[in-house]
Amino acid sequence: MGKIILAVLIGLEIGLCVYTLGKQRDTAKWIRNRMMISGIQWGMILLTLLLPIGNKGLRFAGAGILLGMRFLIGGLRYLLQRKKAKGFQGKLRTVLAAAFGCLFLFLSCVPALVFTGYRGLKTTGQYRVKQASAILTDAGRPETYETDGSFREVPIHVYYPEVEKSGDVKSEFPFILFSHGAFGYYQSNTSTYMELASHGYVVVSLDHPYHSFYTKDSDGKTIIVDRDFLQSAMYIGGSECDLPEEEIFRATRDWINLRLEDVEFVLDVIQAAKTAGGEQGDPTGMFPDKAWTFQKDRDIEEFAKIITMTDTDKIGVMGHSLGGAAGVTIGRLRSDVDAVIDLDGTMLGEQLDFREGQYVYPEDPYPVPLLSVNNERHQTDSAEAGPLYVNVAVLENARDARYTYFVGSEHMNFTDLPLMSPFLARLLGTGSIDAQDCIETMNGIVLQFFDYYLKGMGELQIRECY
Repeated sequence: MGKIILAVLIGLEIGLCVYTLGKQRDTAKWIRNRMMISGIQWGMILLTLLLPIGNKGLRFAGAGILLGMRFLIGGLRYLLQRKKAKGFQGKLRTVLAAAFGCLFLFLSCVPALVFTGYRGLKTTGQYRVKQASAILTDAGRPETYETDGSFREVPIHVYYPEVEKSGDVKSEFPFILFSHGAFGYYQSNTSTYMELASHGYVVVSLDHPYHSFYTKDSDGKTIIVDRDFLQSAMYIGGSECDLPEEEIFRATRDWINLRLEDVEFVLDVIQAAKTAGGEQGDPTGMFPDKAWTFQKDRDIEEFAKIITMTDTDKIGVMGHSLGGAAGVTIGRLRSDVDAVIDLDGTMLGEQLDFREGQYVYPEDPYPVPLLSVNNERHQTDSAEAGPLYVNVAVLENARDARYTYFVGSEHMNFTDLPLMSPFLARLLGTGSIDAQDCIETMNGIVLQFFDYYLKGMGELQIRECY
């Protein structure tokens, strides 16, 4: 829809130029015509925003503001200059005005071209889903990306079942923690969180500040991805990387360690809140001031309900890309994790060392149920590398592991980004597979896996490929 609207807007701009050059070159009348065309263009955007003709979101809001300002400025110019403007509108000036107008329209409509207005997928579970956010501060860990002595803050975003009457539903729900990929952000897999929560799970998606594309700290300051991390991650993950393998290992080990500390901290804090709630029965006692930051006072009561309904004895961990890698290692480190899903991540945390030209992997079998979901090229490369590749080594030495891949998929097909912005997703890697079908099928597999291992429900019927 964005392309069609932009084409019509530019068509009006070019039409004004052609009309002026051919039939009406009077300057005063050109100013009037210019104002009228600007008004028509603004009106089109307003109609787009007001009429129920598809998902618009904020895609056209910026264009509406900019074109509205342009129309108002044009109206003021007409009122002030309509009697003063004399002579003919020059050809060069007319063409330049049209060229500038087309550029202005294009820039105004960039959000409409880049984004689709995606508002999520329809959930299939029995529960409506609610959301809440807080920021956790690790007072024992200084923030290594800052020099002001501040401590590490980890924003968490919770998706959970709406429970109106405690007597009608299960009192506690399994707990799922999600870690996003490199320079991703907490909403990367919103459809997955929503689907799980609708089926009776409490899902916590966390941000990894300075690894996230953007997030906010407890003071409301926007934290964007660290430039050095972004450049290193893109270079190491690219096909032209020529760094020695040992140097790659050191860099990725630092990334994994940061995420492991974030994930473990969040798990510990939520479990501590659960224990405090059971012992004290007082919501305020569940959330120490130095550990929790809420946007609003009423969030304390809401989070008390969330913690109360969370079954911290049934924990699943999952993530995409670098987040999936961290999740796999968390499953090895913590005995309280019951199931792990890795969405197209190289299991970097399972690389213990790099010696004599080879990676060193754990000798002990991977201890908890593990599901690995890959894109087609990742799966092909894994098969060719065999046990020398960390994912293959871990899966072959696991007590209970399964894997699958999606034909025609690429790395970003396991997130919501292709549905939100096909343009950006293509830049980062999407395949020929239908984006919505891929994410919906993946979400079904994720739900099936966690239902089986965290709820003891259903059967595992995961195919070798989809």
